[in-house]
Amino acid sequence: MSFLLLLVVTLVISLVVSLAVIFFFRKPVDRIFQRIIGEEIANAWRKFLMFALVVVGVSSGSSIWRLERFVENQGEGGSPAVITVQAWGLEIYRSILQTLGGMAWALLIFFIVALIAFVIVKRGEAKAAK
Repeated sequence: MSFLLLLVVTLVISLVVSLAVIFFFRKPVDRIFQRIIGEEIANAWRKFLMFALVVVGVSSGSSIWRLERFVENQGEGGSPAVITVQAWGLEIYRSILQTLGGMAWALLIFFIVALIAFVIVKRGEAKAAK
């Protein structure tokens, strides 16, 4: 039972943290997409990026390999291993940090690509103005 509870708790925590990060980055991402690709398709691209961020956040925050290790280290005779309060705290903390770390990398890649696209758009506008 504690294994399933740990799985659900890490999943919920990573989902909540992902949605919180998306809430804070929604407006800057909207402005970037509207500037680079225009308002017509910016909404669709923003929705895709937000979906991708949720996937990255949840997959980063709920580390399946750690939970697999917990299942493999069950006690003698197949009795389930007990998760201590300290282990719960550590897993919750780890879930938050790994979610934030995964999303930070995904957003960094997005902003680097957006910066490159912005420079290309600016150069195109400068050439068109001449």
